[in-house]
Amino acid sequence: MPALALPSTDRDSIDLSDPCLGAFVLFLFPRTGDPATPDSPEWELLPGAKGCTAEACRFRDLATDFRRAGHRVFGASSQDIRTQREATTRLALGYPLLSDPELLISDALGLETFAFEGTRMFVRATLIVEAGRIQAVYRRIANPREHPLDVLTAVRARRTSADVAP
Repeated sequence: MPALALPSTDRDSIDLSDPCLGAFVLFLFPRTGDPATPDSPEWELLPGAKGCTAEACRFRDLATDFRRAGHRVFGASSQDIRTQREATTRLALGYPLLSDPELLISDALGLETFAFEGTRMFVRATLIVEAGRIQAVYRRIANPREHPLDVLTAVRARRTSADVAP
């Protein structure tokens, strides 16, 4: 993982290359919704844009399972930290969201972004990171609600194969 210190909802910042983080899953998403402001019809029509809240809540619901499998969960978008804190509280996520308004993660790793109404955003992607190294990257996520379960299955399989390795 590249050395990137990003503002976090649970402390000042998190450096994704910090070995003290241990193994983790980082899911990147375009943006969280604002209950006071409905999504525009244009947003509704963007392939892959919808589903951020469902994905974040599914990671929340599986967070204990990820911890049992030895992985922490982090989410990140280009939204400011104030917006991320509001979403973390409103959705009772129980894991930190990171704010990356300059999309440093995307630029460092060559991940896709898109622009909507003048704002650059992540194309949904998920990374499995162990010992500071990216072990798996998921792109083109078709079902954001079910995707976290697929990632959990992969994390468990990695742990099982590591437990039986000579």
